[in-house]
Amino acid sequence: MISENIATIQEKIAIAATTSNRSPEDIKLVAVSKRFPVTAIQEAYAAGQTLFGENYIQEVQQKSPKLPEQVRFHFIGHLQTNKAKIAAESCAMVETVDRLKLAKALNKRLEELQNNMDILVQVNIGEDPDKSGISAEDTENLLNELQSIPRIRTCGLMTMPPIEPNPELSRPYFRRLRLLSEKLSKKNLFFDNDRIELSMGMSSDYHIAIEEGATIVRVGTAIFGNRPVRK
Repeated sequence: MISENIATIQEKIAIAATTSNRSPEDIKLVAVSKRFPVTAIQEAYAAGQTLFGENYIQEVQQKSPKLPEQVRFHFIGHLQTNKAKIAAESCAMVETVDRLKLAKALNKRLEELQNNMDILVQVNIGEDPDKSGISAEDTENLLNELQSIPRIRTCGLMTMPPIEPNPELSRPYFRRLRLLSEKLSKKNLFFDNDRIELSMGMSSDYHIAIEEGATIVRVGTAIFGNRPVRK
């Protein structure tokens, strides 16, 4: 079932990309595996999926040793500064950096490891009080500050818009994030200003996000089914 779901999503990604005159190869699928067992990740990996998203850093720490080294994790939840060390050790990317203090904490451990890390800045594009992320207005200042963090590579932006009953209503938020990234790239505020990563879109609206410029989509339920209740 998981393998069939991944194949279906990849097909839909390709359709959305082609419709938007984009290459499907330019879009990364992050399978959101939070609260799902290692066996579910193993099944997805057997179907060719190597990139997974987790919201709780302890889950990455527990799951990672049980999985092939080709499996890579993006951290997509709110990361506490005192857990930054674990993220630096176990994640390929942290998509939810929204403050300089967190970037400095990641950098401290990365210096010890002699590693670099790709990050995204999380922007609360919908000004949703229930969502984490920096405001669109403050994003430029944070990107400027991140320039001085040597082990951090700021590759783009990430957002979680307000939950809408109609997926089409998410489109303006996705468009706003893309336009913000284009404005900031002209000021050379990203690691590669010719290739900005935009992480936006989930199970219900990833096709719309792709049409608006997403390069990373985060899909959980449509791959793994309903998420187990956290005990």
